[in-house]
Amino acid sequence: MKTALITGASSGIGRELALLLAAHYDRIVLTARSKSKLEELATAIASTSCEAYSIPIDLSREGAAAELYHRLETDDIEVDLLINNAGSGLTGPFLSHDISSDHTTIDLNITALTDLCRLIGSKMQARGSGHILNVASTGAFQPGSYIAVYYASKAYVYSFSLALADELRDSGVSVSVLCPGATATNFSASSGKADIANAMTAAQVAQAAWQGIQRKKVVIIPGTGNKIAVMFSKIMPDRMMTSIVRRIQKKQYELYRSGRS
Repeated sequence: MKTALITGASSGIGRELALLLAAHYDRIVLTARSKSKLEELATAIASTSCEAYSIPIDLSREGAAAELYHRLETDDIEVDLLINNAGSGLTGPFLSHDISSDHTTIDLNITALTDLCRLIGSKMQARGSGHILNVASTGAFQPGSYIAVYYASKAYVYSFSLALADELRDSGVSVSVLCPGATATNFSASSGKADIANAMTAAQVAQAAWQGIQRKKVVIIPGTGNKIAVMFSKIMPDRMMTSIVRRIQKKQYELYRSGRS
């Protein structure tokens, strides 16, 4: 049974990927914190010929990735496509954050993703087939003033994914990293900043991701504007790039705070 596992599947890009992949896979394993949202999505997928299997879990918890893996093993579920989409971040001056919030970002964006790549990737390598998609961000290519830990965590995801793709290049296992720019999801509100105008839709990003997976692209950057932005971030001096990001993120942070006052 051809199976895809999607973390952070309850909303945004993860949800759109689940709906899209239901037409191409026999079973979609959905994970996220919200049991009710997962159940709603599973019902929508079940109306197709694809089987939906939901596992509510908070992957930022210590040991949660291993817990999820053992659940899959117990239920004899073999994953053909792993999508590490779950993530979190917080906007605002770094020193103003509660340290637990930044720990959550690191544990979810880095630790859980790394653990699942190791656990499920090992099974893929042993059988000589499979695909891993890790979700980073265009923020992976530049320092992120006013969103420092999130951008840094995505830089890790980008670098780690490229290295893993190289290590597994002759194994039959493919690795891709998705680097979306501003996307119309609930991430802005949950991270404490206003939405950015002209953001891509989650459905557009999911479609670009699927096309990249089919072509076994290592780096997937949805949208021409995002590709151009990444190109400039690579050639622009770090100090100048950091200043640009600071202006953008600080503005969105202040707009969000003014709208809540």
